[in-house]
Amino acid sequence: MVRRIDVTGAGGVRLAAWEFGDPPKTDPTGPDPAVGAGPGDGSGAVDEARGEAAEGPADTGAARAPGVLLLHGLMGRASHWAPTARWLSERRRAVALDQRGHGQSAKPTGAEYTREAYVDDVEAALEQLGLAPAVLIGHAMGALTAWQLAAKRPDLVCGLIICDMRASALGAASQREWENWFKAWPLPFATLADVRKWFGEDDPSVERPNPSRGEFYAEVMHECGDGWRPVFDLDQMLRTRETWVYDAHWEELAQVQCPALVVRGLDGELGRAESQEMVRVLPNGQYAEVADAGHLIHYDQPDAWRSAIEPFLEGIAPRVRSARGAVKSERR
Repeated sequence: MVRRIDVTGAGGVRLAAWEFGDPPKTDPTGPDPAVGAGPGDGSGAVDEARGEAAEGPADTGAARAPGVLLLHGLMGRASHWAPTARWLSERRRAVALDQRGHGQSAKPTGAEYTREAYVDDVEAALEQLGLAPAVLIGHAMGALTAWQLAAKRPDLVCGLIICDMRASALGAASQREWENWFKAWPLPFATLADVRKWFGEDDPSVERPNPSRGEFYAEVMHECGDGWRPVFDLDQMLRTRETWVYDAHWEELAQVQCPALVVRGLDGELGRAESQEMVRVLPNGQYAEVADAGHLIHYDQPDAWRSAIEPFLEGIAPRVRSARGAVKSERR
C-alpha cells in the first residue's frame, strides 16, 4: 500500500510525501481510509495529509529500525523509489519525497529553487513526518541534498547513502550540454511507447539500448492535449541545476559525521577515483559499486542495488538503538 502525506516545505511550498508499506491500524468503528492515486501508478491507499504520519505498531521491525527518507534526482519523482521502498518497508518506515518542482509536489513559478530551499524542504519533511533521526538515501541531486542536510543537521540524520553523485564542480560545459539535450527532446511525444523508445534507444546520448532508462522517463510524463509532456518545467530544471553545477561540494561532505555509503554504477557518471576520494573525505565513509549499471543504478540493477546497500542499512540499526539506549540511561 502507498499513502500520501502532505508536508510544508520552505516558504510554504506544498510537498507530497509517499509512505510505502501497510497503513497504520485504525479504529474499526471509524471511517474507512480514503483511497486515491498513489505516485505514478494510479493506485494505493492515500492519507491526505495533516502534515504528520501515523506510527506503525510498536512491536514491528519498522519501529525498531531507523526510518528512511528517499530523495530522487533532478527530473525524478518519488515513485522511482517504489521497488526500493517496498522492501525497505518490511523492516523500517520508508517514505519517498516528491521534491519541489517535481512529481505531485507544488511547482510555483515564484518559489526559490536554490540548494538552500531543497535542503530546508527535507529538514522540514523529516521533522513533520516524525522520521528523525533517519537514514537518507539520495540519487544524484537528491544525494547532494542529503549530504548537505546531514552536514547542517546531524541530529536528524543517522545514516546516508549517496547514489551516483559527484562532489566536484561539473562546470559551464556540462550545463550547456544539458541545455542542448533538452532542446533535442521531440516534444510532445505521441504515446508513452514513443517516450520509452526515444529515451531508451533513440536519444543521441544513449550509447546502447537501455529499456530501464526508457521506463524511468515514461514515469515522469503526463498526457496533455497535444500529447505526452514532462510533469516538470524544463527551464525550471535548468535553473535548479545551475544552483550546484558550478560549485564543488567537498566541504559539506567532510562535515558529515554519520556513517555514509557511496554507491556508483560502473557505467555511471561518478568515476571510481572520485568516488573513492569521497569515501576518504567522509569521516565514516564506505564504498560499493554495482556492475552493469549506469547512472540509474536502482533502476538498471534493482537486485544488485539491494545487495549493495542492505548490509550498510543493517549496520545502522544497532548504532541507533545503542545511541537511544545511552540517551535513556542519561535521562534516568
